[in-house]
Amino acid sequence: MKPLRLVLDTNVLVSALLFAEGSLSWLRVSWQSKTMIPLASGDTTSELLRVLSYPKFELGADDIEHLLADYLPWCEPVTVSEPPRVPECRDPFDQPFLELALFGDADALVTGDQDLLALAPVFPVPIVTARAIRRRIEESESPT
Repeated sequence: MKPLRLVLDTNVLVSALLFAEGSLSWLRVSWQSKTMIPLASGDTTSELLRVLSYPKFELGADDIEHLLADYLPWCEPVTVSEPPRVPECRDPFDQPFLELALFGDADALVTGDQDLLALAPVFPVPIVTARAIRRRIEESESPT
């Protein structure tokens, strides 16, 4: 099976990175086993750094560096040289994820964010929940 090329929004990604026993920890295994390839741009990586620096996570520079080392080497870097026209999202921090999904020719944008999910009917790249993408991965791996 060809690995899915996915854009993971920040909330999904932070949950996968910070909570080893959490409901999204399977994503780490998925990118490490190359069942999927996460896409990353400069803007989405900057957003990840911004969120990981929130005081509520109590992460030092070494902690953040360790988390990034468990993610970025598995990513396919995409340079969004000319941001494509995408539907305007209520949260401006979500725009780079839409641009990356379209410009990077992603198979899906994975999110739990209702603002992004609301755009699913009008966006050319599927916008899906982590649960839906997990089902898709499991179905593609099961013998027919």
